[in-house]
Amino acid sequence: MRGELPEFREWSIAAVHLLRGVVEAEDGRAWNILLSHRSSVESYFARIGLLLVVDESEGFSYLRQFPEEQLPDGYEALPKLFHATRLSYGQTLLCVLLRDALRRFEEEEVLDERCVVDESELLEIWRTFSPQQVDDVKQIRELQTNLRKLEGMGFVRPFGQEPGSWEVRRILKARVNADELEHLYRQLSAVTGASAPDGAIAELD
Repeated sequence: MRGELPEFREWSIAAVHLLRGVVEAEDGRAWNILLSHRSSVESYFARIGLLLVVDESEGFSYLRQFPEEQLPDGYEALPKLFHATRLSYGQTLLCVLLRDALRRFEEEEVLDERCVVDESELLEIWRTFSPQQVDDVKQIRELQTNLRKLEGMGFVRPFGQEPGSWEVRRILKARVNADELEHLYRQLSAVTGASAPDGAIAELD
């Protein structure tokens, strides 16, 4: 009969959360369900050309498109749900600064579980990559705009009640690894002191 729903499967809770974004260990129930029914969730998304990425040690999971070279015959006809994200100069710079902050945080012996950065500290480094003629007000505005952009991508989120404090989310490690960090840093260094390019300087799949 049309309109009838199939029998409920608990793993569908995790599937819906994944379609909405990153699932983290702190999400509790959704994370535990995902780990318990991982094979079912993997199979479900594989049918529509999506790869489930789970990093238990870091405590996060997300979906991405299967690389085209790994798709069996017929799957190339599927429309893509996710597309590569083209990053502007400012977004690329901020990704590098935040990824480096996360790297340094992990190298230090600290009790905190979260890497939290202060906007004022980011601004000091941001200035070194900005043309000298850009005034402070514009630099602050650009930094805050790009922080909000990366918040929308799930890389950062406001921390606590103090304005200007941002938590760097560990999903950034999966999207910008150590080799990519070094590559992006060289790209940024090549244009330091010049006008920021208008087009994208990096791309995340």
